Amino acid sequence: MADDRIPFQELEAKWQSRWREAGLFKTPDAPREGKKFYCLDMFPYPSADGLHVGHPEGYTATDILCRYKRMNGFDVLHPMGWDAFGLPAENFAIATGTHPRIVTQRNIANFRRQIQSLGFSYDWDREVDTTDPEYYKWTQWIFLQLYKKGLAYESTIPINWCPSCKTGLANEEVFGGSCERCGTGVERRDMRQWILRITAYAQRLLDDLGTLDWPESTLAMQRHWIGRSEGAEVDFAIGDHKVTVFTTRPDTLYGATYLVLAPEHPLVDAITATEFKGGVLRYIENAKHKTDLERTEIQKEKTGVPTGALAVNPLNGRKIPVWIADYVLASYGTGAIMAVPAHDERDFEFARKHELPMRTVVEPPAQVLAEDPKLLKEKAFTGDGMSVNSEVINGLKTPEAKVRILEHLEKSGIGRRKVTFRLRDWVFSRQRYWGEPIPVVHCKDCGIVPVPEDKLPILLPDVRNYKPTGTGESPLADVHSWVNTHCFKCHGPARRETNTMPQWAGSCWYYLRYLDPKNAERAFDAGLEKTWMPVDCYVGGAEHAVLHLLYARFWHKVLFDLGQVTTQEPFQKLRHQGMILSFSYRDPRGVYHGYGDVEHGQDGKARLTGTGEELDVQVEKMSKSKKNVVNPDEILGKHGADVFRLYEMFMGPFDDSKPWDMKDIMGRVRFLRRVWHTFGDPAKLADGEGHVALRHRTVKKVGDDIANFHFNTAISALDIYLNACAEDKAPARADAEAFLTLLNPFAPHITEELWERLGKEGFLSARDWPVYDPERLKESHVEVVVQVNGRVRGKLSAAAGSSQDALKAAALALPKVQEEAAGRAPAKVIVIPDKLVNVVYK
Repeated sequence: MADDRIPFQELEAKWQSRWREAGLFKTPDAPREGKKFYCLDMFPYPSADGLHVGHPEGYTATDILCRYKRMNGFDVLHPMGWDAFGLPAENFAIATGTHPRIVTQRNIANFRRQIQSLGFSYDWDREVDTTDPEYYKWTQWIFLQLYKKGLAYESTIPINWCPSCKTGLANEEVFGGSCERCGTGVERRDMRQWILRITAYAQRLLDDLGTLDWPESTLAMQRHWIGRSEGAEVDFAIGDHKVTVFTTRPDTLYGATYLVLAPEHPLVDAITATEFKGGVLRYIENAKHKTDLERTEIQKEKTGVPTGALAVNPLNGRKIPVWIADYVLASYGTGAIMAVPAHDERDFEFARKHELPMRTVVEPPAQVLAEDPKLLKEKAFTGDGMSVNSEVINGLKTPEAKVRILEHLEKSGIGRRKVTFRLRDWVFSRQRYWGEPIPVVHCKDCGIVPVPEDKLPILLPDVRNYKPTGTGESPLADVHSWVNTHCFKCHGPARRETNTMPQWAGSCWYYLRYLDPKNAERAFDAGLEKTWMPVDCYVGGAEHAVLHLLYARFWHKVLFDLGQVTTQEPFQKLRHQGMILSFSYRDPRGVYHGYGDVEHGQDGKARLTGTGEELDVQVEKMSKSKKNVVNPDEILGKHGADVFRLYEMFMGPFDDSKPWDMKDIMGRVRFLRRVWHTFGDPAKLADGEGHVALRHRTVKKVGDDIANFHFNTAISALDIYLNACAEDKAPARADAEAFLTLLNPFAPHITEELWERLGKEGFLSARDWPVYDPERLKESHVEVVVQVNGRVRGKLSAAAGSSQDALKAAALALPKVQEEAAGRAPAKVIVIPDKLVNVVYK
């Protein structure tokens, strides 16, 4: 039933309309010196399901922060838009028979309605949509700059292929061997792809992480994904051929007892002996069906087959067998490794399984060996020690041995220092319809020819059939009237590129388009970029750590090198919201039931309404299949936007995962009712100073907590302040004004209304934030609890900071304490200044 104690629907409509008419949240053309605040949410993908209560968590936080910043005199840029290309809209369109463009626009309209209903202070004049040709014209323009700079290239390579989505996937889109979007197991296929050379920026992407105010967990994920390794490349001879390996432990080179090539290594066919070819070919075929992640999984059983070839260790001339194994990837390092089973766990397992020799070349320290006698017998020693059985470096400790062997390799011409990265180039193209067309054509005579910039955008054609072909070609390949065109060099016949860009393309630069969203001549104005960038605070999910956040940093650095932007990094400060979970209810038959079908008994157990059947309750991620998705429309219809906003921020620490509980939301309902009744009648307010010290402490606490994303404790401080005011017979007008101002960023509708009822002119949202006086943070008098033998016997009012002797004397003088004493002297008196006196009698 709707909450009729506060006319929240009326207030929301009234104040949202007034804010909009006044242009209250419109961004200034240029920020004043030192007053810039660019605050950005990761813009949403507008799905057909609409928002659930997890989406607005970050939006609510940034709205509170932006309102607080405006009240502190900052010029705020706070935009919203839509990341609308990609597989979900296309798959939904295929399932329903509705064109992706229609689906997308309908979804955007619903998302916009839901977001606006929450009263967020976005500048809607800056709204962007990645599927708008006026937007993706500039996405295509940036691709052309990448191509001209040699950072976009075409190649036929083995890629991750999702048989359900029927498209290629980047490594970053594969989790646990499955498609990040649909969960289907991923296959490997050789396919023509467009690839972005992100590896050219690997070192800069790594180095500049140190300049960012980001969560350490996200920085660590990017460092690991980029994966810098220092070591050496060493050349091994295999007959007339040469194979180069990379190793981070060149000091163990004397311990190499076999060589391993990736199944895709170009020399495999040439070096494999005739009698081994059958087994090698079968192994190669089997490896094609595994993803890189499956092949390199640490717990995976190590498989491989011999080639019959022998390699020569360049240091000692020993001949060692050459194998192929799928745990070695052609795309990482050189596609070949030297195996040192005595000092590498993976090599140790492989050697023991295939009965290959081991040779100890690093002796563990005596203490390490004493603590773990199994070393070099049942497991490899991978730590630092002293080199043995290694002619050039015998007797040297590992750090010195590495330096000496590198010098020897380079002097001998058989190796060289090398830095490698785990990061792979970005597989960029997708074999689907709903994405940005790639702006190049293929000419029989001229090859790949970029589309001239003045011909952009290359529009996505309207088609009836947008189902994926599954053949490796996009559905666009069948749109002959669109595909067949002319070459921009020789003017002969040519074909348009039919692969499209991935969903990540539009989100790689959208933060720049917000600066100047209606510019038809440029992606963004250079002057606006210089004044507004970088983004001061970016808020979104941690799941994007090695996807959007890495890709956007890459594009930004390219734009910096091209002179298009003036900052090295796009997002100076990053914060992640925790996931909002939900209760799921499952009966003994495994059937899930929605919250509306559940009743909670006095014993705390959940039962199915009507039957009383006890249900299993779990806290889980929201899922339609588990019927535990909470739609914000439902909450707004019952309790209003201000309650919703307060509850989202009060649930727990911002970056923690926490469960949405329909029962707990009533606490925020009662809080706002109390605000309404305490401050709703100006005639009941009194003049006077009010709770001076508490007011100043609350101003400081709430301001500090908003700035540090501690929204739940800020609300707790407001609870305390409200309790004090509500207990007054006539709350002070000074307290009412301060309280409503502090609450306004959290609950803007009700506070604007009460502000107006106080007779105040203008918007409360435009008022200055209160200033606290450090000298007035302490109370002049405090209430001290008095105990006798640990039991409360009274309270006394004392001057703040009173001495222990003064508090002791005052406590002993209390009548109830004297009654307990019965003429006895206390055994001891425990005093906690400003808080407690405990008188102990034997």
